[in-house]
Formats: sequence, C-alpha cells, structure tokens
Amino acid sequence: MRGEDRIEIGVISRAHGLRGEVVVIPHDPDGEALLEATQVWIGGEARVVTGCRPSNQGFLLAVEGVTDRTGAERLRGLAVALPRELLASDGELVLDDLIGCEARLEGGGTWGRVVAVELGPQDRLVIHDDQVERLLPMVPELVVAIDVAAGYITVAPATDWPSAPLARGFKVPARPERS
Repeated sequence: MRGEDRIEIGVISRAHGLRGEVVVIPHDPDGEALLEATQVWIGGEARVVTGCRPSNQGFLLAVEGVTDRTGAERLRGLAVALPRELLASDGELVLDDLIGCEARLEGGGTWGRVVAVELGPQDRLVIHDDQVERLLPMVPELVVAIDVAAGYITVAPATDWPSAPLARGFKVPARPERS
C-alpha cells in the first residue's frame, strides 16, 4: 500500500468469540494506533470500528457489519490498514515509505533497492540488486541518510557485507510514483 493514503498495519489471524470480533496480529508489536482508529480497511474495504482492545495475541477488533463468528471467520487472513495520518505526523518517517527506494553507497554507486523492512528487536532493510539480497540493520552508522521524496537512502556498509544470491528470474520492483 506504499504511496497511498493508508498503510497496512497487521493481518487478521482468526475469529474471537461469538459476537464478530477478530484477532489482529500487528506487524509492529509496539504499535498502538489501532486503538485510536475509528475506521480501518480490511482487505481493501473500509469498515467502521465499533470496538478495539489489546489482547495477549495482538488486538481484538470489532467492526460494523460483522456481528457473529461466521462473519468474522470470513475476514481471516485479510490485511488491516489504517489512514496514514494516524500513523505518522508531518516529517515523521514511515518505514513503509522506504520500500522501493534506491540504496546508494556513501562513497558513490548503487547497492540495490529496498524491497522490504523486517521489524524486530533490530529493524532491518531487505535490499536487492539484480543478483543478491542483503539485510542491513537500521542504525545510523549504516543508514546515514534518508531522502524518501527523492527516492533514495544512503548506506555505509562494510566492504565485505554478507549477501545471498537471489532466485533466478527475480525482478527488483520499481519505485511506485507518489501522488
């Protein structure tokens, strides 16, 4: 959903109870924006939030139009997205925006393109070029500059940074145009 006015924040894992609630597993375990949401997009369809509370598995979410377990089961596996403005204030970086950015080496040249961001105790950028995949921790010593508007980041990895070969036929996705 990069470049759009909403960002995927998690996935519905299963139904919860008999009254239409679902369990949302967030991509960012520390994210709490869903608790403030009045509207979400589930599988690309806008839904009004009627209730949301934290649980030990993520969040329990109730939306208008889903009133029983059968309806909730139909949502299993669908992505949950929130409005961009709920996730980031002006000038704040949204990690999703890095996907598609060119990774440029600090000394000149290109290192590939960001194809994903892996969240965890140490967030990592997944960078592909035509032949290899590299995982780069998101730390200031390695990611020295970010210019999302211009579509690139500047990185300073060690010269012998480990990489893994890409599967044959893999194409690095182009950076989508911003509206």
